[in-house]
Amino acid sequence: MKLQTIFTTLCLAASAHAEPQQLPVPQPVPGPARPSGPIEVNGPAAKVNGRIITKSQVSFLLAPVYAQLMAQFPRRGAEFERILKESRNKVLDELIDREIILDEFKQIGASIKPSIIREEIDRQVRDLYNGDEAKFLDELKKNRLTMDGYKKMTEEKLVVQAMRAKHIADAPPPLPNEVAKEYAEIKGSLRDISKDVLSFQKIFIPRSDSSGAISTPESQLAIAEDLVTQLQAGKDFAELAKAHSKDAFAESGGIQNNVPRIELSPEFASILSDAEIGKVLGPLEDPQGFTVVKVIKKVPGPSPSLSDEKVQEMVEDRVRRKKTAGEYDRWIQSKRKRALIVRFI
Repeated sequence: MKLQTIFTTLCLAASAHAEPQQLPVPQPVPGPARPSGPIEVNGPAAKVNGRIITKSQVSFLLAPVYAQLMAQFPRRGAEFERILKESRNKVLDELIDREIILDEFKQIGASIKPSIIREEIDRQVRDLYNGDEAKFLDELKKNRLTMDGYKKMTEEKLVVQAMRAKHIADAPPPLPNEVAKEYAEIKGSLRDISKDVLSFQKIFIPRSDSSGAISTPESQLAIAEDLVTQLQAGKDFAELAKAHSKDAFAESGGIQNNVPRIELSPEFASILSDAEIGKVLGPLEDPQGFTVVKVIKKVPGPSPSLSDEKVQEMVEDRVRRKKTAGEYDRWIQSKRKRALIVRFI
């Protein structure tokens, strides 16, 4: 497979692993202390062969996971901290491997076309930010990253993908049944998520009660938590929504039908898309308040056909990569052992 084809194919493959994205950081509910962000955004996170990986790089790549965790864990706590730490370590490990692999790539003398880098950035804006480029640029700014700096980070990520592909180039051709099986497994993740449509019931409890009653974010969160308990005990969602929800849909039992995914915040959309039909979720937190929600129906966006040449190549590449995973793992392990790596976080 030609190197340029590998780059193009892997850009498409990366869309299968997009992860959910970011709301503004909510105002804290009194209670357990909360982190101010995914990670401190200045200073070194690690050093690899003398080259610095910055905390801002880690913070930006961690932001999608962090935003979703902030929504899912209003009280934060041990589970929040555990998942956040695991996610941070995974991001840093990937950045360390990236630095190690860059040296190998330079020896090949290859390069990645600017158009391929732009395609990958466009994909990330579409899949991680619901196509909202302003939100994407705001996240760059918050993490003290320029667009040129992020283009460089994206190019380096594609380099890693290309070097991984180099190690599977000589793998035996995938059999048709292997390709069909792999496509069936990942078809949903290849869909155009911007075309997803969701129907759900929702109860919204604001951070403060404007009716005149004395309330605090803590007391409002407690109300939302009690509603979840009642729903799990079998109470009718529509009745509770009519009695307690403070939004325009309360009178209709909190039902919102056929809502395009792009009209929802990225992390709220991701949580709903991953949820089981009929399962009560929440309370979920955002800057305005706390939400209890139950998904009624999900209509996924269209998936590309296996007959598409790029999709066919990408799926075949995934099959080869699985077959040669051991070879690549041994190769990168040997590179790690020879590299000078210092972690600061």
